[in-house]
Amino acid sequence: MTLPAIDYISIETVLVPVNPPHRTASGVVEKSPLVLIDIGCEGGLVGHSVVFTYTPIALKPVAKLIAGFEDLLTGNELNPAALNQMLLKRMRLIGSQGLVGMAIAGIDMALWDALARHQNLPLCQLLGSEPQAIKAYGGTGYDGELDTARQAEAWVKKGFTGVKAKIGYPTVAEDLRVIRAMRAAVGPDVDLMVDYNQSLLPTEAISRLSQLDDEDLLWIEEPIRAHDYINTARIKNTIRTPIQSGENWWGPEDMQLALQADASDYVMPDVMKIGGVTGWQKAVHLAEGAGKQVSSHLWPEVSAHLLSIGSTSHRLEYVDWWNPILAEPLVIENGRCAIDLNTVGSGVAWNETAVQRYRV
Repeated sequence: MTLPAIDYISIETVLVPVNPPHRTASGVVEKSPLVLIDIGCEGGLVGHSVVFTYTPIALKPVAKLIAGFEDLLTGNELNPAALNQMLLKRMRLIGSQGLVGMAIAGIDMALWDALARHQNLPLCQLLGSEPQAIKAYGGTGYDGELDTARQAEAWVKKGFTGVKAKIGYPTVAEDLRVIRAMRAAVGPDVDLMVDYNQSLLPTEAISRLSQLDDEDLLWIEEPIRAHDYINTARIKNTIRTPIQSGENWWGPEDMQLALQADASDYVMPDVMKIGGVTGWQKAVHLAEGAGKQVSSHLWPEVSAHLLSIGSTSHRLEYVDWWNPILAEPLVIENGRCAIDLNTVGSGVAWNETAVQRYRV
């Protein structure tokens, strides 16, 4: 089948308010700084993707990096895997982590969306799978005992069967009060997870986390620095509660190192940091080979499709931080993601009125 050629890359930058602001032990996300990517091809075909830069400081540099790749892409056939390999090769001397990795992954996601639209298929079917109704969970911030419990209860009233809270308070007693307030609010049948956002030191982590072992948590996420695989493996092998890691692994190479160290019970790649759709496919094969269940981090629309392609899919993290600028945000039904098979591509398209409202 003849593939269309790439004509252009178009970019918008927006700041979308997060309501309520999302607090973690490492800082507060008050607005989502997003780069919205359109890649246009012959015949009017356009693929879309979102890059979340975490801080507004990185918004302009990432947008400029993406724009800088335009000359390398235009005129090439719409072949996402081949183009991803070409871009990674071009960046080999500077590396493909950080802002460069974010830019390449954003381009990769838009290319795969364009190809799925060209084939008139949902992304999951383009990748060879039918959609799975993966269990989804909602999240609460670093909001203290009462507000965390209220937010957890609100997620459950919306039909979610899992809730994750940010913790890492000054004392483990405060962590425990938050966890127990959540449990009292949602009941015994809801999955509870907690995320330390890398806020603990290895010397304190085992003592602290062992005191959470009787709280019936599905997992404890990133207790220490994400790339300290040796100490994370030591924590994993000492406490009873499963350890979750992966959102800060850059590319399949980081994931391979973590798996070699057996540094977590579960894995949670982030589609942007793991290398886009192309990187995710490699990561899924690594996880399957290691027998690890795969969850997602952010990007619910794209992640719903990507979790459908693996045999060890576990949980989808649902956030609504950039719902205002999407034409059709992902739907959650009975606590599970629901992919509309009448929608082609990754599910990402723009609410143009909202894009103009939040445009930087």
